[in-house]
Amino acid sequence: MSAGSILTVPIRRLTSGVLTEEQDLVAVEEPLQISIGSRNIAITMRTPGQDAELAAGFLFTEGIVKPGEIENISCTRNTAVVTLAHGVELDPTRIERNFYVSSSCGVCGKASIEAIESAGCATLPVDEPPVSEAVLLSLPAKLREAQRVFDRTGGIHACGLFSSSGELVLLREDVGRHNAVDKLIGRAYLDNLLPLSGKVLMVSGRTSFELVQKSVMGGIAVLASVGAPSSLAVKTALRFGMTLVGFLNKDRYNIYTAPSRVIGEAV
Repeated sequence: MSAGSILTVPIRRLTSGVLTEEQDLVAVEEPLQISIGSRNIAITMRTPGQDAELAAGFLFTEGIVKPGEIENISCTRNTAVVTLAHGVELDPTRIERNFYVSSSCGVCGKASIEAIESAGCATLPVDEPPVSEAVLLSLPAKLREAQRVFDRTGGIHACGLFSSSGELVLLREDVGRHNAVDKLIGRAYLDNLLPLSGKVLMVSGRTSFELVQKSVMGGIAVLASVGAPSSLAVKTALRFGMTLVGFLNKDRYNIYTAPSRVIGEAV
């Protein structure tokens, strides 16, 4: 993360009945305006840093652009302007579908899932490299160890992309879980590494529909979280054949869908 992702603020701290005046570190939260050319697409509240990744990841995981359609991303303070590749025209129906998904999420699960399908997603491949139970149980500690901004502020989410053998491939942090995932997938988009086959995505917090949606768009077949999934997250993971793991800790987990990808799980 950039230096602008953390801010020092004066505080009063009470410890064991003693009040002191000190300085504390907090994670920065500012808006990012994402545009394609002169057309404003969305504003998201995020932690500054990796804004080009965030713009690319957001536009891709929301089905607005496809791989290879972005030519350039110009970032200034709180703005990211995307230029499409030569010959690529913005399809208004993709934007309409994006906002329809946002408005319908949690209200009409069927409509939300159909919108992902119309964006080009199919069932995830079943022949992904399996993940051992031991590797799965090791991921929360590895993710936490790599969270540098969290160590300094205590107020930021993280997502980590791991190999099937448990090696950390990429990590992103942000005040928003969705932004962290968009930054991670956006990095893969810009590096032409999509789909992210054979990888495991570990996220902090709970698992919402949006996190499953973005993972499916990125081709990630195993999504794990330290928290609980929502009902629509489970339905979406089931529809696309994703292995969804919740309440993952050093000695426990719940597998909600597609348990066959985890070796050692009693099916």
